Amino acid sequence: MVLLAIAIAAALIVARDALIIIYVSALIAIGFGPVVRAIEHQRLVPVGTSRMPRWLAILIVYTAILGVLAAIAAMVVPPLVDQAQQLWRNLPSQIARAQNFLLERGIITHPITLEEAVQNAPGDSGTATTAVGTVATALGTVAKSLFGLITVVILAFYLLIEADSLFAGFARLFPASRRAEVRRAAAEISTKVSAWMTGQLILGGTIGASSALGLYLLGVPYFYVLALISAVGELIPVVGPILAAIPAIITALTVSPRTALWVAIFFFLQQQAENHLLVPKVMERQVGVSAVAVIVALLIGGSMLGILGAILAIPTAAIVQVVVQSLLSGRDEA
Repeated sequence: MVLLAIAIAAALIVARDALIIIYVSALIAIGFGPVVRAIEHQRLVPVGTSRMPRWLAILIVYTAILGVLAAIAAMVVPPLVDQAQQLWRNLPSQIARAQNFLLERGIITHPITLEEAVQNAPGDSGTATTAVGTVATALGTVAKSLFGLITVVILAFYLLIEADSLFAGFARLFPASRRAEVRRAAAEISTKVSAWMTGQLILGGTIGASSALGLYLLGVPYFYVLALISAVGELIPVVGPILAAIPAIITALTVSPRTALWVAIFFFLQQQAENHLLVPKVMERQVGVSAVAVIVALLIGGSMLGILGAILAIPTAAIVQVVVQSLLSGRDEA
């Protein structure tokens, strides 16, 4: 039994990437389950009696999500391309201004040309080979992430279709006297995961609205686009808001260095409020997980799996909470 346990643990470690994909797919299926069931119970015709097929209800949810993403891309991409072109045209003058600032304060002794920067860059004779290897690794990572995303979408689709049969088989693993409790726990888990998704949307909307107001008052151009980027970045815990602040700071530099400084201060204060007040309170109200559990889950998930672990931390904490409460209630009844 010890050898078998070791072998199973080793197999789980080897297959951890596949297990993460399966777990993410299951979370998505659990979260979308109530929405799919609500659409599924709608009649196909006003006077008909037949319900909508589940596969069609799932396709409606997927189509709605793709429509929202397409609308966001249509709003964000054109202004970002235009702003990036303007920034590229103004980049030489911005670099010259920065070098004059450093020269006036004696930080550098003479203007640094592009040739000097390349010659003084750390590296050896194999720099070109290293750069090619870095690009190849980055492309491989992007391809792997894209493949994983497609797999998650497809697997979640089939999990939603076969949810009833899969859960019926899972429930049979428990004694008949405990199956009603298992169904209640499963329903509660589905509600909490759906509430977590709703909470993420609330957080994104709050951060986006506050970013739009702050950037508008600071006189930053394209504030609505930058606020939309902040709202999307809020969906990625820990590093998402930081990465979302970079375009705003770069855009503010085209106005003035002082504006960029105020934008950086604004996003820093917003991040502190989001980490210590907004996320714990919203998740406690929506998901029913205490603020302490939220912070602890984010710390543990981030240390174990990085960004992905931080994203999965709160719904995982909610699932663990439901399971533990069910086990404790069963022990109390016994």
